Amino acid sequence: MMKPDAVARRLMGKILNRFEEKGLQLKAIKLMTISEDLAKEHYGEHSEKPFFNDLVEYITSGPVLAMVIEGEDAISLIRKMVGATNPQEADLGTIRGDYAVETGRNIIHASDAPESAEREIGLFFNENELVDYNMVDNTWIYENL
Repeated sequence: MMKPDAVARRLMGKILNRFEEKGLQLKAIKLMTISEDLAKEHYGEHSEKPFFNDLVEYITSGPVLAMVIEGEDAISLIRKMVGATNPQEADLGTIRGDYAVETGRNIIHASDAPESAEREIGLFFNENELVDYNMVDNTWIYENL
């Protein structure tokens, strides 16, 4: 998910381009404003942490771009592309390393495991919003197709 700072700074196209150029496939995309209740559910695992209210306030402060992206080892690959949570520690060349300055405004969220991805997809998308299609360049991206 591209967070409100990515949307406000007009970085959506640049960031989407990185995922597509890598050969990942967009299955769903939605520009939306997250309600406070949905934000609290999304960040539920952090509810007891001191920064929880700041997370909720930030993610509800403007529109986000929710996405479902697929590909071989997509979760680990996307997390590498996104970079460290703290942009000060993110390598240059990663999304956070190139565009974010502080942890409180770190541009993008990426699921950390298949279980969390499934839960998060269910929060932001209905099953009928996920689109299956074949990318014509799959044989050039993946050896065994």
